[in-house]
Amino acid sequence: MADLLVRSDDDMTPYAFDDGTGPTLLVVHPGGGDATSWEAVTGPLTADFRVVRVRRRIYLPGAELPRTHSMAVEAADILAVAELLAGPVLLAGHSSGAVAALEAAVRAPSAFAGLFLYEPPVPTRYPVGGAAGLRARAALDAGDPVEAMRIHLGDIVRMPRPVVDAMFRDPGTRAAFARCAAAQITDNESIEALGIGVDRYTALTTPTTLVEGDLSPTHLRERAADLAAALPDARLLTLAGQGHIAHLTAPQTLIAAIREMAARVLG
Repeated sequence: MADLLVRSDDDMTPYAFDDGTGPTLLVVHPGGGDATSWEAVTGPLTADFRVVRVRRRIYLPGAELPRTHSMAVEAADILAVAELLAGPVLLAGHSSGAVAALEAAVRAPSAFAGLFLYEPPVPTRYPVGGAAGLRARAALDAGDPVEAMRIHLGDIVRMPRPVVDAMFRDPGTRAAFARCAAAQITDNESIEALGIGVDRYTALTTPTTLVEGDLSPTHLRERAADLAAALPDARLLTLAGQGHIAHLTAPQTLIAAIREMAARVLG
């Protein structure tokens, strides 16, 4: 495995993990983690694909988090990496990473042969965080990153409260959440700043597979359905028995879906 390094417009250096050979799959990881979070999916794919995993700048260890961070910055980083890749590229993103991928495609649709987007929380009808987002920011600014993440998971992602409570009883999990809280809340705000609606995507003709889990929170499924209706060449794939973390609970299912999409758009 190698690192890809590239200079971006604001003189930062986005980089990515580069592994495997074959048709190119460019992956943008979800919030609350890093480029290793999809390892169970990307690892097996390196036998047949060149898999490039973007390392999102706000989730890098020790990253500074300016309040001016935006999805435009994320999109520019993805495109800077994509410019180094020869041949057709299938761009895959998960959660907020799928929003960043979608924004990159809007800015440079010819850069990608297809999109594979797993539950992007685009504010299609209503805000992503709204009042809960403000409470999460207030908790973070008050020095309580654990509470900020509790609000994020319970009131923004809308995971069942008993599940959230059980997660936070584990000291290791609380510590992990505290480490990523500032990046996650900034991530949420970057999506919120896009504004409500889908008009920005209606001219994007890139073939797109939108993925949802049938056990996912209702708002994520609504957003996926709205995008599927707005994008000119989109289809909605529902994963039976899965929620928002199929990369952990059913990686083989995602692998099969990516392979099928790659066969359609990469040949």
